[in-house]
Amino acid sequence: MSEKEFTVEDLKRILRDGAGEAKGVDLDGDILDTDFEVLSYDSLALLETGGRIEREYGISLEETSITEAVTPREFIDIVNEQLRNSVAPVG
Repeated sequence: MSEKEFTVEDLKRILRDGAGEAKGVDLDGDILDTDFEVLSYDSLALLETGGRIEREYGISLEETSITEAVTPREFIDIVNEQLRNSVAPVG
């Protein structure tokens, strides 16, 4: 089991790195329950974000669960569930 937790700060960093930040959108505000659509992120941006998370955290995310996440809170829960279910490397 992984001890790492994926946080809203991790999500913000990866969103900014991969998809940028739309003009007039403040990711530093309380965004946990704001729809990705309102934050100007579409399904392609979420897939890119998911791919970056997979590479950085060494996990596999289901494409459908990523694109069905409506808010950052839902997305973070999906990532953390996968992190909890992943097997830590032996060594």
